Amino acid sequence: MKPVDPRSVLVIGAGLSGLAAARTLADRGLAVTVLETRDRVAEPWRSRHTALRLNIHRAFAGLPGQAAPHGDGAFLQRDTVVAQLEHYASGLSDRVEYGTKATRITRMATGWRVTTTKGDRDAANVVIATGRDRVPQIPDWPGRDGFEGALVHAGNVGDVARFDGKRVLIVGAGNSGSDVLNHLARHKPAEVLVSVRHGPAVVPTRVFGLPLHRLARLFALLPAPILDPAFRLTQWLFLGNLGRYGLTSHPDGGGTRLLRDGIAFAIDDGFVAALKRGRIRVVPELTAFDGKDVVLANGQCVRPDVVIAATGYRPGLEALIAPLGALDATGQPRAPMGEPDPDNPGLWFTGFRPIFTGYFDAARIAADRIAAGILAGAENRPASPVEAGNHVTGKAPEEALA
Repeated sequence: MKPVDPRSVLVIGAGLSGLAAARTLADRGLAVTVLETRDRVAEPWRSRHTALRLNIHRAFAGLPGQAAPHGDGAFLQRDTVVAQLEHYASGLSDRVEYGTKATRITRMATGWRVTTTKGDRDAANVVIATGRDRVPQIPDWPGRDGFEGALVHAGNVGDVARFDGKRVLIVGAGNSGSDVLNHLARHKPAEVLVSVRHGPAVVPTRVFGLPLHRLARLFALLPAPILDPAFRLTQWLFLGNLGRYGLTSHPDGGGTRLLRDGIAFAIDDGFVAALKRGRIRVVPELTAFDGKDVVLANGQCVRPDVVIAATGYRPGLEALIAPLGALDATGQPRAPMGEPDPDNPGLWFTGFRPIFTGYFDAARIAADRIAAGILAGAENRPASPVEAGNHVTGKAPEEALA
C-alpha cells in the first residue's frame, strides 16, 4: 500500500469553515488540499436575498489572517461576504480543487480514502466542512405536493421584493424566519402571516444604539441559568410583551436552545414593529395543505399565494460517512467543532455548531483545534516500515518496496 504522509489533510468544502481550516493548517506547515463541489466559492451566499446582512457583528466576522471589512458598518452585507470569501480563497488558490465532489469516506490502515467524482484521494486526515445548513428541510406535510401556491424554503427565498402585493405565510419564526420577516417588513406584501408552534427567543439588533451582538463574548462566559432569564428580560424591556400579539416564548430559554440544540435567536430588525402595527399576524402551526388552502392546527384555513418554510436544515452527511459512527441520531457530528473523535482518529469536523460569537469565530476556534490535533498526532505517530525505510537492512523506502 502506498505510504500516506501523516501530515497530509483533505478538507471537504471551501466554505468559510473549510477555508479557515485550510489557511490555518497550511500556515502550520501541513500538506492541505481543499475539495469543493462547486466551481467557485460562496455559492450559497450568492443565492441569498440581495438585502441580507449578517447578524454577526463585524468584530466576529473575520477569518484567520484576514479581518472583516469595515465599509458596511457593524453588520456585513451579502455581497461583502462574497467578496471577502473570494479574496480569502485567492490566497489558497493552489490548494483548492473546484468541481470535485466527495462521495464517500473510507477508513484505511494508514489513514482515509476519499472517493470523489475525479477519482480516489488518500490522506492521513480528513476535515469535513460541508456545513450544518447544507440541505434545506421542508416537512412532508399532508397535501404538500398538491399545493396550488408557491412553496419555497427560506434559504432559497431570493429577493423578497418579488412578494410585493402577494399573501405570504412564513412557517417558523426562528433565526431564518425572523430574517425573512425583517425584510418583508420593509416591502409591500398584501398580507404576512407567520405560523408558529413554539415561539422563538427574540432579541433586538441594538440596545441603546449598541449592537447587542458586540457583547457576544460576554454571553459566552455566562451559564445558561443566568443567560436565559437575562435574555427574557432583554426581550421584555426592549420589545415588550410579544405574547399580546400571539408570539409566545418557547418554554426553554434562548441560551439553552443555542447551547443544547444549536437553535439561534430570532433577531428583530423591524419585524416586531410590523407585528405590533398589525402588518404581520401570528397564526397557529401549519398541519396540512388542501389545494389552494393551508390548514392550521386550530382547524382554520388560510389561502396564501406563497408559503416560505423557515423550517431548518440538515447536514446531509449520512451517505458520505454513515458507517463510521461519527454522527448522532439527528445526523449531526458527535465532534462538531474540531474536537478529536476517539473512534475516528484523523477525521475532523468544522462548521457544525453555532456559538454566541457566530460561525466565523467558530471556524477559527475549530481550525486551531484541528491543527493542534493533527500536529500532535503526526509527532506521536510511529513511523511504519514503508515510511521510515527498512531498519533491518538500512534500505531506503524505494529500495524496500522493490
